[in-house]
Amino acid sequence: MLKTIANTVRGLSADGVERANSGHPGMPLGTADIGAVLFGEVMNYDPTQPEWPNRDRFVLSAGHGSMFIYSFLHLAGYDLPMEELKRFRQLGSRTPGHPEYGITPGVETTTGPLGQGIGNAVGMALAERILAHRYNRPGYEIVDHYTYALCGDGDLMEGVAQEASSLAGHLGLGKLIVLYDSNQISIEGGTDLAFGEDVGMRYEAYGWHVQRINGHDFTEIREAIEAAQAEKERPSLIIARTRIGYGSPKENSEESHGAPLGPEGVKALKEKLGLPQEEFYVPQEVYDYFAQVREKQINRRQEWESLFAQWSQEFPELRQQWDAAQNWALPEDIAEVLPRFEVGQSIATRSASGEVLQKLADALPYLVGGSADLAPSTKTYLEGKGSVAPGDFSGRNLHFGVREHGMGAILNGMSLYGGLRVFGATFLVFSDYMRPAIRLSGLMNQPVVYVLTHDSIWLGEDGPTHQAIEHTESLRIIPNVTVFRPADAQETRAAWLASLRSTKGPSVLALTRQNVPVFPKPEGEDIDELVAKGGYIAKEAEGDPALVVVATGSEVTLTLEGLASLPDQGKSVRVVSMPCRELFLAQPQEYQDAVLGSAPRLMVEAGVGSGWAQLARPGDRILSIDRFGESGPAEEVAAAFGIDAKGIAAKVKECLQA
Repeated sequence: MLKTIANTVRGLSADGVERANSGHPGMPLGTADIGAVLFGEVMNYDPTQPEWPNRDRFVLSAGHGSMFIYSFLHLAGYDLPMEELKRFRQLGSRTPGHPEYGITPGVETTTGPLGQGIGNAVGMALAERILAHRYNRPGYEIVDHYTYALCGDGDLMEGVAQEASSLAGHLGLGKLIVLYDSNQISIEGGTDLAFGEDVGMRYEAYGWHVQRINGHDFTEIREAIEAAQAEKERPSLIIARTRIGYGSPKENSEESHGAPLGPEGVKALKEKLGLPQEEFYVPQEVYDYFAQVREKQINRRQEWESLFAQWSQEFPELRQQWDAAQNWALPEDIAEVLPRFEVGQSIATRSASGEVLQKLADALPYLVGGSADLAPSTKTYLEGKGSVAPGDFSGRNLHFGVREHGMGAILNGMSLYGGLRVFGATFLVFSDYMRPAIRLSGLMNQPVVYVLTHDSIWLGEDGPTHQAIEHTESLRIIPNVTVFRPADAQETRAAWLASLRSTKGPSVLALTRQNVPVFPKPEGEDIDELVAKGGYIAKEAEGDPALVVVATGSEVTLTLEGLASLPDQGKSVRVVSMPCRELFLAQPQEYQDAVLGSAPRLMVEAGVGSGWAQLARPGDRILSIDRFGESGPAEEVAAAFGIDAKGIAAKVKECLQA
């Protein structure tokens, strides 16, 4: 039966790509035997309840082979009818070119950028271990399942996979099983063009359990997975030697990787496999087989639900924690438990963030996170909460090592898993290293919080390699990513609150290394609400404004200081603090107009100024930094670029005299 299932998937995959005249048939044809064992015999899942918490997770890291997972989801009985397979890669279908989370039932994560899926799988396996330690009790193993990933040669060339795999081996994630489709073919030809290492030895060095099998031998596949399941202390890599485009005239050729087989190729494939020439053919016996599998899966899920109900009665406090965590519920008094900061207090926004984070950790037991070896600098270590370590998943601090790319992918996997609210931290300039993961956070609506410190030239002596110039703006242009650059400690507190209240996309907190003073806020206004609107009047002019200065981050207090040095002209200037431009632009036009007014505008930010054209009209001005920084004491660097109080005051004076 497994061979029949595998060949059925091969036929469906070839037909889907052929009808779309677009896609990647080689990988589904080469790995269908592996999929038949996973979906037909091994994995625990319930197509009638795709979100069942204790299901096995399956990640198709080689997302270009998406007809693989669509075919198996259809056969298994997920809500993915045959008509959707026939609409592969068509606008509005549930079978997009690469698997997308939230579109197709049974798809656990958005994959396609190679290596990201492996990182996601590591995050899911890590989340499983953390929640198992938190909720399991003797006789009640309510969190107890495997995470499977199917990857290809390209995945294992990408650096993100190496970063995530190294950490997985270090932590000993024994319930992570990665099956490696080793077909030794890439787009340009054989992988030996650029990839000659022994992957198995590399993974053994990472601390993984490694096996080598024939990827077309069902017995070897099954026995290798059983051996991987029996290995409790190490993640497993099963290197399955396969033939890309199996059964087609383009077998073992790069020509089968990313293009349809062609009508004659599909015909030859079906003849060789003994399939009818009928398009999208599924024998009834395959549907019948999966109907029986589905009944068994439903029974497994119901058995778990019975155990979960008993556990809930036995441990009602744990059940309350579980429900709150699964829903990312915030206490009603969350705003009250966060620290308040006094006007005049001088504190770096990274330090204010650290103080807020400590209170959040006490209020939200499901909050976990860490940094890329920078916790002392990013102020993100949760005091008294312990660290996740090899064999010990009781802590809430994650040590990612110097692995920003892997950190982002792992955080996405943990967030997708559910039951944990996650954050990750590094310097803003190093967000470049995890930009693909941040983009996928936005694409998948995952509310990961990215704490990115040392946000400008005010970093000083470390120089242009570490001074973020274009990074804040580059993150703003990613759809569904909310970027906060708070001006002081009060805004930082409010930015954290707004980030946690948002559950449909990631947030970025761009924070200062240098101290900035807390400035007076509008009397009678709630700063939390003002920051949630993205921008507000921080200082009103006396009478009708002659100039409106719009600033973010540390430049707000520098603007206020500069205006204080202009006792006459400064009175006619309105200052707008805009901690989040995206949120401000989402407000009703009436609110935007009330804040910005009709006077000439000066935009001030210690970074590239291109994005501020959204708020600038003809004649308005932008004071920005559109070149790399310099190494030197922070105050001297800022003065050289005119982004200190004196330089801003001079620019204000120039605008007023224009």
